[in-house]
Amino acid sequence: MGVDYGDKIFHFLAYSVLTLFWFSAFVYYFKLKKSKAIVYAAILSVVFGILIEVLQGTFTVYRSLDVYDIVANTSGVILVVLVFVLKSIFDDKKI
Repeated sequence: MGVDYGDKIFHFLAYSVLTLFWFSAFVYYFKLKKSKAIVYAAILSVVFGILIEVLQGTFTVYRSLDVYDIVANTSGVILVVLVFVLKSIFDDKKI
């Protein structure tokens, strides 16, 4: 059984964008500090990705749990977190 890399790239990009959206909501709507917002956004995105995979493996007959989807989702989240951390280091400011 092979891995569909196009699907994994989509998961990676979708969860990168999801994390950015959560980060923006926490900063601009909930008025959290950027450092706290990125942590919350990352945790929420990873938990959501795992939960969705478990639910589709449990409650549907036409979908299955795919560990590689979870890895792709989490990798997208980690990329966004790393970009924010590196940006704060190079800006010489705390996020």
